[in-house]
Amino acid sequence: MQSILAVDDSPSMRKMVSFTLTGAGYHVVEAVDGEDAYEKAQNQDIDLVLADQNMPRLDGIGLTRKLREHPKFKTVPILILTTESSDQMKQAGRSAGATGWLVKPFDPNRLIEVIRKVIR
Repeated sequence: MQSILAVDDSPSMRKMVSFTLTGAGYHVVEAVDGEDAYEKAQNQDIDLVLADQNMPRLDGIGLTRKLREHPKFKTVPILILTTESSDQMKQAGRSAGATGWLVKPFDPNRLIEVIRKVIR
């Protein structure tokens, strides 16, 4: 079973994402912010990271940069799921190494479709 690290500081958003992904057959590891996600990512096999952008302690782009520096996460898909939709933010995400950018509120079917496209 493939594991997805779902990172969001909003408990309700984490629940919604987790419910959607579990329903599609994925194992979900939840994290409350970028720092928490980075710690959890070190100790398990993660097939994809789905991170919010605006979070305390470490935001989505910061987390992406930090994960990309780690050999284990050079090729793991990282999707940013956020309310931010400016081209400037998307560009910053791409520069940091994000695989894709999804805007909230998300469509569960679209989310699963995108994940299936990028996960190996």
